[in-house]
This record gives sequence, C-alpha cells and structure tokens, in this order.
Amino acid sequence: MAVTQQEIENRLWDAADELRVAMPEAQYSSVVFPLMFWKYLSDTWEHTHQTFLKENEDLNLSAEEADEVEYSNYQTFKIPIIFPATVAELRASWSSILATVAQHGLGQRVRASLQAIESANPDKFSRLFGSMTWTSEAVLPGEVLASVMRAMDRTPKMHEGNMSHDVLGGAYEYLLKRFSDGSGTRAGQFFTPREVVELIIELLAPKNHESVYDPTCGSGGMLIAAASLLKSHGGRGYTLSLNGQEAVTDTAGVARMNLFMHNLTDFKVEVGDTLRDPRFKKPDGSVKQFDVIVANPPYSMKWKPWTNDPRAMGGVAPQSSADWAFVQHMIASMDPKKGRAGVVLPHGVLFRSGQEAAIRKRVLDDDLIEAVIGLPANLFYSTAIPTAILVFRAPGVKVKERRDGVLFIDASKRFTKIKNRNILTGADIADTVAAYRSGHAGNGAQGDSGRAGDLPSRFVPMAEILANGYDLNIGRYIKQAAAEKEDLGTLIDVYNIARAERQKAEQRMLSVLSAAGIEGFDE
Repeated sequence: MAVTQQEIENRLWDAADELRVAMPEAQYSSVVFPLMFWKYLSDTWEHTHQTFLKENEDLNLSAEEADEVEYSNYQTFKIPIIFPATVAELRASWSSILATVAQHGLGQRVRASLQAIESANPDKFSRLFGSMTWTSEAVLPGEVLASVMRAMDRTPKMHEGNMSHDVLGGAYEYLLKRFSDGSGTRAGQFFTPREVVELIIELLAPKNHESVYDPTCGSGGMLIAAASLLKSHGGRGYTLSLNGQEAVTDTAGVARMNLFMHNLTDFKVEVGDTLRDPRFKKPDGSVKQFDVIVANPPYSMKWKPWTNDPRAMGGVAPQSSADWAFVQHMIASMDPKKGRAGVVLPHGVLFRSGQEAAIRKRVLDDDLIEAVIGLPANLFYSTAIPTAILVFRAPGVKVKERRDGVLFIDASKRFTKIKNRNILTGADIADTVAAYRSGHAGNGAQGDSGRAGDLPSRFVPMAEILANGYDLNIGRYIKQAAAEKEDLGTLIDVYNIARAERQKAEQRMLSVLSAAGIEGFDE
C-alpha cells in the first residue's frame, strides 16, 4: 500500500518531538536530518540487498563473490561492516544499530556508523552528516536518542519500492519549513520560503542541461526548485548540473541530504565562505561561470572587504554590508553567453550612497541589471523588512527591448497574511512573472505605469535613472496608489529613503559651506 505524504510527515514530526525534553526546536534539524537520511540509506540498501539475494539464490556464490556482484550490479553505495570494540560485528545500518538502543553508548555507535558510511562512500557522502556533536551523551542523552530512533522507526520503509522520491523529498521540505516556522531566526537563516524560491526560479527559467549555482545555498532549496520547475514544464530536471556553496558545515550537509532525497545526483555542494574563499574556480584561478545563478544571501552582513579581488567591479562594498559583494560575485559567475542571475536583497541596495553607490553606478553603466521587483514585507523567517529581487543578465545577453534601461515591478502589495508572516500565493507568483515577461521598453512619463499581470510595472530608460543619480528606489519610478494603507514595512522603506536623501543634502550643504570658508559645522 502506498505511503501518503501526510502519514510520513506525521511520523517524522513525532520523532522530532521526542527531542523537546533535551533541546530547543531551533536545534532539532541537526539531529533529525542525519537520522532521517541514515534511515533512508539503510532502508534503500536493505531493499536492494533482498532483491539481490532473491535473484541470485541459485548461483551458490562465495561471500567474496556475492559482495562483488552485489556492489557491481545492484548497490549504488555501501553500508559497511563496522567493528566497535564493545560489540560483536555490526553493519553500519539503521536496523543493526536500532537493535542495540538499550545498550550503553548508543551515541558512539551511531557516530561510528555515520562516519563509516562517509568513509566507505567518499565520492558521494564525504562530510555529509556534519559535525555530529549531538551524538555526545553530554549534548543528547542516550535515552532521548533512543526515543527519537524508536519513533522514527515507526515511519514506513524509505525506499523506492515503498514511496516515491516526491513523497520523500516533500517530507524533508515539510520538516525544513516546520523547523523554520517554529524556531525563530536560527533555523530560518538557511530556509528561504518556498514561494519566494519558486518566483526567482520562474523568472530565470532554467533549461535542459544548463548549470545552476547558488553561492549561499543553505538547505539547497533553490537548486531543487530549479530541477522541479524544469520538470513541471515538461523538461528534464535531472539534466541540470546543480552547484552550491555554504559556509556552515552542518547546513551544507542538510543541502546534500535534501538533494539526494529528491533523487538529484548531479550536484556539488562545497563548504566555505563564498566571498573569502570561493570553491568553484577555473584552472586559471578565476571564479567558475554558470548559466543560472540564484541566491538569498544574509542581509547587510558585516565582512572583511577585499583588498585585491577581480570580482570588485566598480569598487569594494563597505565593511558594514556585504550585499553588493554578493552581487559582484554573482555577476562574475555569470556565463558570458547566456548567464542570468536573481538575488533577493533589502531595499537599501537600491539607494544607499558611498561605496555601494559607486558599485551600483558601474553595474548600471554596464547595463547588467534587467529588472528590480519589489516584494512584500515580512516574507522571511529571519527579517520583517521589505525586500526586492534584482535580476541580472550578462553583457549583451539582454533582449533588444530590455537594453539601456531597467524594468521596475511593484509586487509589494500582493500577499496573503498568515500567522507569523506574509506569503505569496500561486496567483501572486504568476502575476509577477507575467509582469516580468510582458514588460516592454516604454518611455512613459515620471510615475506612469503599465499594469501587466495587474501589477504596477514600468520600463525606465537609463537616461532617467542617470538623471536620478543612479538611484533605483522603486518609488521614484512607479507611483503608489494614493489611498494605500501604510504598514510597518512601507514606513521603514520610506524612512530609509528619506534618511538617505537627508544625508545627501547635508553633504552638499557642508561642501558649499566649506567652499565658502565657513567652518565649525560637524558632519
């Protein structure tokens, strides 16, 4: 009997809920995902092993011959035999270790099993399970770990003969969302809401055999969405080359497990700080280039600025905010023939002055920005501020109608309010994509807007943007309805714009006073 999505989700949450006596919900993922993936691997290996035994029972093979046939023709990974000093011979499988849950040192046996699987499959599972600090008795008592494993064992067998990868991957995503919904910013930091991911991928439209790259990949949701969207449009998602880099080792492991759960095997997830140590490089040392680049980087992150880096087109982003440094990295990573990129960032990147303004000027002068799309406030788990999607195209890749200008779309009022945050509905996503695809090169007067997909949108020629000092604030180019209700997100946005304008005016005033020989004013 087929396993339902609801059934597996309920059983997995029951297992996660056993952790409530030992740790906050924000830490559940570090335990549940490795255990879930271990069970998936073990169930899959044992199902294939039984198939092998049934099909070869009449061959009278020796143990060595049987192993060779099984691993050559049946298994796609190894679950090795381990030899802990305190127990008899055990295989590093879920069922073998589960049988020993009543014995002391369960965490040590679990850790030894996961490490053995990593070592036996270095090409597939190297560093897959993360730091595994939770296997320590001091972090997670053995009796709690045993309760989690017993509860998870009530989940139906996780192999292709019993459930599809759609169900399995959906269950994994359910847990990601559940952890993020209930645990504040820590879990939300590496989980971008699914509807925002879907919108970015729809805008960039990956095609068969293309490469996709996420320089801040978190749990891998954008990479998976690229394959899923391509499949839903009749393409072959499995033909995509999926690539990601993540700074946190455990989160990179979550991404790798997530990709495997979705039956996506052509991927590479590297660990490291993308700005300081980009891991995807060409033989000459320059950053590798891809067809599609997507990201939701950490907003306004403090960083150590580059001193001599070829990615720093137009200048170096300030120490107080790495937003434009991530953009510069993404631009450097775009394939020159068909590269396009989409990134979610706070509105400040559109109008902040100083070093960021210099970078913005260079990017606009090179005609790299195709669209700026304003999103509603309170979409994300880690911040309530309004954000925008910036879409970039490699030099010369823009279609003729989009050159020498930027398409602005205001989708900030299109959302549905739920308990803790706002969400985008399928209709909101469809209308935003329609506005993006139908936006045209009109030379409307200041504040005029077309309403493709019932959303305010306008293509603004570069001359007008230059006249506004390279400011990309959406409100400069698309008028808001006069009777709109002001919410907190809108007020924050307006305040930030007004503050930036005041700072510019003060700088001009001080320059005039200084030129006139009038001193004694503090900047």
